[in-house]
Amino acid sequence: MNKSPRLAWVWLLLGGLYLTVPLIATIIFSVQAQIRAGIPVSFQAYISVFTSTDFFGPLFFSFGAAVLTIAISTVLLVPTAYWIFLKMPFLIPILEFLTLLPIVIPVIVLVFGLIRSYNNTVLTNSLQGDYVLMILAYVMITFPYSYRPISAAFQAINVKTLTEASQSLGAGWLTILIRVIFPNIWVGVLNGAFITFSIVMGEYTISSSLAQGSFSAYMLAANSRLTYEPAALAIISFGITWACIAVMQIVGRNRSTAVDMGGVR
Repeated sequence: MNKSPRLAWVWLLLGGLYLTVPLIATIIFSVQAQIRAGIPVSFQAYISVFTSTDFFGPLFFSFGAAVLTIAISTVLLVPTAYWIFLKMPFLIPILEFLTLLPIVIPVIVLVFGLIRSYNNTVLTNSLQGDYVLMILAYVMITFPYSYRPISAAFQAINVKTLTEASQSLGAGWLTILIRVIFPNIWVGVLNGAFITFSIVMGEYTISSSLAQGSFSAYMLAANSRLTYEPAALAIISFGITWACIAVMQIVGRNRSTAVDMGGVR
């Protein structure tokens, strides 16, 4: 029993090293762009990335796709989960099974299946249609990661009691969902948004198959023709992703504080 905490710390240390050593190695390599000129530490690779005219377009493209995917997933999953938890709890296992299907279906199989199914339709006959198809594919592959936190949040509250109390005060269904249910599951929605954002920002297979200029495709193209800039891009991508997640966390915390002070909970 006394050795268990020590063993846990050992495994935690090993896991931390496994994750941080490649990151540290990438950072060291990214600042060696001018090492042949006798400058051991240089930020020339980062300067080249930020001054490139091709950098911000793919970045904003993937950022917008991530935000849109989060919004669509939330609009689809929250009302569906609310109605099932309230009226049809026997369907909860079926919903969980359906949202887990994207994990067992390879992404490359999914995207080619979508292209094959919607070939010669409005979704594949234009660049805008391909973009819509890409967003819908993103929504599908992120279902397992966006639904589970939402489901856990619903399980932590008494949906039926909150609904009946709101109806006794004259609230309609839309008011109950937006002003009562949603603030109580906000943390679950936000946790799902974190993972969804990270997945979309780093996704490559779907965007490249649909000829979309995503940030991951830009990174792969830079890796084939540049030396130090791809390492700098990896660090910049890591920093941007964590910065956006931190902003969402701050916004979520402020919203939760406001809800608590407002007495909704």
